[in-house]
Parts: sequence; C-alpha cells; structure tokens
Amino acid sequence: LTGIVNDMLFLSQADRGVGARRAPVSSLASVAADVLDYHEAALAEAGLTATVIGDAHGAFDLPLLRRALSNLLGNATRYARAGSIIQVNFRPEAEDRVLITVTNCGDTIDPEILPQMFDRFFRADPARSHAQRNHGLGLAIVGAIARMHQGKPVAYSENGVTSVGLVIQAQ
Repeated sequence: LTGIVNDMLFLSQADRGVGARRAPVSSLASVAADVLDYHEAALAEAGLTATVIGDAHGAFDLPLLRRALSNLLGNATRYARAGSIIQVNFRPEAEDRVLITVTNCGDTIDPEILPQMFDRFFRADPARSHAQRNHGLGLAIVGAIARMHQGKPVAYSENGVTSVGLVIQAQ
C-alpha cells in the first residue's frame, strides 16, 4: 500500500508540472548496465538474458531515468518468452532527442491497447499473473518521466516483438 501511495504522489507531482533536474550524463548505456545488474536475478529466474544496444549522452535526471529503465525492464522480464533476449536500446534522434526502448519477444500486444498502456492502473488482461505484486503504475510512471524530460512514452508491438520506452529531450 505504501508503494502505491508513493507512486501516486510521484504521478501527482509530475501532473503539476515538476520538471526533470538535469545534469550531464556521458553514457546512458553505462546507466543501463547498472540497472541491468540490479535486475540480474529476476532475469536469470525468468530464463532471460539482456543486452544494451547503442548509447546516448546529454543532460538528464539520472534517478528518474534509472527508475524508468527499471520499470521497463521489470515489465519486459514479466512478459518475455523464456530463453529470449531483452534489448535496452538507445538511439539519438533529431532535435536533441533520444529514443530509449526496452524490447522483448513474447505475445504481440493489440495495437488498440498500446496507447492505454501508460494509463494508471491499466491492465491489458486483468487475469495476468503478478497482479498481487504489480499495481499497474509502472508504465504510467515511465510516461510521467518522459513528460518531465519534455518527451513522450512510446510502444510498438508486432510479430511477437514488443518495444516500450520513451522519447526524451537530451538537453
């Protein structure tokens, strides 16, 4: 219950327009490697491996990006097919933006559901496992972190490959 309350308070602050506290970050790939280390046991238990592809730099709120990556990795770990590889991707975009996605292989998500994934408490399938531990705020938080970095959340799913992440301003 405390976790839900804290997450709702965070989302409330983001809704009120609190922005990211930016500081120079020389390598987002290095940040992702640290977050992957934290998720190592969960990945191993699920029979998954993870890799980082690409890199980017800029001015970001590092604690917020760690939280977003952790939420994305947690979701990818829950829904990835055992034996597959989760990819954390960084791709610089035009106009000082960075695309950050976490990609996994598993069930394809219905295109009509993709935009709703970032809504608070949304579950594509309420019967899915882990409902007792996961309260449906993780991707809402990712969306809030994207907006705090003057960006937006993104989600793509086709042919059993799903990528979820954010496009954010790098400066």
